[in-house]
Order: sequence, then C-alpha cells, then structure tokens
Amino acid sequence: MPTLELYGSASCPHTQDMREWLEMSHREFVEYDVEADPEARERMTTISGQRTIPVLVEDGKAIEVGWRGRGCVI
Repeated sequence: MPTLELYGSASCPHTQDMREWLEMSHREFVEYDVEADPEARERMTTISGQRTIPVLVEDGKAIEVGWRGRGCVI
C-alpha cells in the first residue's frame, strides 16, 4: 500500500480540509506540521518545489499541492 504524507500546519484551514477528506476516505497517512518541524518543511520544499500547503505526497512524490485550488503560503 502506498505511503501517504500530509505536509501542512495547524493554522492553515486547507490543511484541515485535506486531513478531514483523507480521514473520511479511510486513507492512512502520516502528518507533518511544517511550521513546528523545520526538517519536515525542508523535506516538503525539496519534494514539491513549493511553499504552499497542504502538500500530499505519495511514495515520495507530490501528488497534490493545495486543496481544491486553495492553499496557505508558508
């Protein structure tokens, strides 16, 4: 099963929306708060090339940046 990672922050409402969608879809994922974890922020930036959150990563590749066209810039 693919490994999903959610990079976002507690202050970004779009991160919350993506988290709720993942939970409602019964998808297992690991979540990283890029405001609280500088290493996670660096990893996210390297993977996505973006500073917009949320970022959904599957097997080491960004598959979605932002949530339905909206995001927060960190």
